[in-house]
Amino acid sequence: MTPLRAATVAPRAETLRPHWPFTGREEELDLVRRSLAAGRPGIVVTGPAGCGRTRLAAEAVRGTDCVRVSPTPETRTTPFGAFAPVLPESVTLHRAVRLLSGVRLLCVDDAHLLDDASAALLHHLAVQGRTRLLVTVTDGVPAPAAVTRLRTGEALPRLALAPLPDDATDPLLEAAAGGPLDALTAHRLRGLCRGDLRLLRDLTAAVHDTGLLTRLPETGLWAWRGPVPPTPALRERAAAVLARPCPEEREALDRLAFAEPLPLPAGTLDLRALERLEADALIEVADDDTVRLAHPLHGTMLRATAGRLRARRLSGLRGPLTDALDTEAAALLDGIARDDVRTARTPVGEWLVAEGAPVPAGYAAVRARFARLRGELREAAAWAREGLSETPRHPACRRELALTAARSGEPGPDDGATDDGVTDDPDAYDAVRLGAPERALELLPPDGVFARHARALARADGAALDRVAAELGERGFLLYAAEAYAQAASAHRDPTAARTARTRAAALARRCQGARTPALSGPALGELTARQRQIVTLAAAGLTNRQIAERLTLSVRTVGNHLYGAYARLGTADRTTLPWLVEQPA
Repeated sequence: MTPLRAATVAPRAETLRPHWPFTGREEELDLVRRSLAAGRPGIVVTGPAGCGRTRLAAEAVRGTDCVRVSPTPETRTTPFGAFAPVLPESVTLHRAVRLLSGVRLLCVDDAHLLDDASAALLHHLAVQGRTRLLVTVTDGVPAPAAVTRLRTGEALPRLALAPLPDDATDPLLEAAAGGPLDALTAHRLRGLCRGDLRLLRDLTAAVHDTGLLTRLPETGLWAWRGPVPPTPALRERAAAVLARPCPEEREALDRLAFAEPLPLPAGTLDLRALERLEADALIEVADDDTVRLAHPLHGTMLRATAGRLRARRLSGLRGPLTDALDTEAAALLDGIARDDVRTARTPVGEWLVAEGAPVPAGYAAVRARFARLRGELREAAAWAREGLSETPRHPACRRELALTAARSGEPGPDDGATDDGVTDDPDAYDAVRLGAPERALELLPPDGVFARHARALARADGAALDRVAAELGERGFLLYAAEAYAQAASAHRDPTAARTARTRAAALARRCQGARTPALSGPALGELTARQRQIVTLAAAGLTNRQIAERLTLSVRTVGNHLYGAYARLGTADRTTLPWLVEQPA
């Protein structure tokens, strides 16, 4: 039998940079590794483009004796082109199967790019079951029929990756930017990339490398205000709109970039051009007959590449921004009044803060309040500061900054923020959150979700608290939902129900951007492993990693790994917050 060639194919240039940390996929990594253990057939990992399949696969096979194959669009026209580095020339399917049947572990990245012969080979190996397989496939793209059958989980177990949650991308942004980013910059980067980690890396690196990051004097965080740098990589990402040849279509795209959303009928736009753009999924028509660009990156790149005269003309066609901001603020306040703070589209406000233009303090206060109620505490504080930079003594912005600090377990503003009508006294629902529901029942609307929370807590009804927490989460009140689940964990008599509620509380708390309230500290620590709790307690007492290692007879690296995992579960960035977590009652 002809021996196999070199066992590893060099990764493509688009592989994540070496310094790009692996984060947010610990459970998936454990599942993949268990699927590749002896006696297991392997696994297929699927997900949208840029969700981290390649990096997950690389981590799973790190340090193993693995044959790795990475097809490219260029190898798709050559039979067995993807396997050419590891198979002899002029090989038949039967012989290829025999040669690779002796391989213990085979990793095929981007299997949707395989040629038909290579796809058939991969399917035969999966059916045969002698070779453990780790296969990654992108969702929503054409693939050979044999790969499609694998993607459906027909021959191998399937793991479908969802986009990383926002809190898990923070370490990635910090690594690419060279330091912590302010909340509005992080929100902008994530919004432009829509879960595509490769695009997130490219865009953050471009912003960093072109010197567009500046330090905010209030927080010391890095901020990006201004246009997108039109680097070659980002131009390629936006080629679908930048290279549109039809003048009418390009005019429609440019108008939307400077003034979206536009209402229909758009008298100054060619409707047939809009139809073609919609058919190519470059624009979206909402239920209210307004037209928007389908991808947020397209608008920023169109603005960045427009000439000065063209940008001036297109900006002049835009209506008054004050009217648009008032409309957006009214929509947000209406959601708050209906106890519904699910995500709302606010393109004008996003565009203003992204370009570094002044943001009216009244609008910024509404954005801060909406973000605070959603549990987006860092964004709420950032919006409040945007308003205060324009109107330093604005009472509503100062109130939001104080309330956000209180929910973050931090000292409030020390500049007299409680003057001018600003107060941090708890309202009726705060009494419920802090465990005194009887005081609030007479003040809350009786049919609302907040009153139901108060009644369930007054009865110490764990099941009812679970239902209220689920409803609060559905309505967008993530911090309140986390606190309700934490209260349910204390109310449940069944240990399994209590553990489930505690896990849900901790999962939601991690999405609340550093929320530190008395109700959350117990469930958060309860989610840690016994070793993590032990190390966190010592770290909170002020011991260094080396001192902890010496006391517990561990390596310094092991202590660091446990702390890193604990930070991810607690939703914190460093050990300075650990004393507050450990000392707070459950």
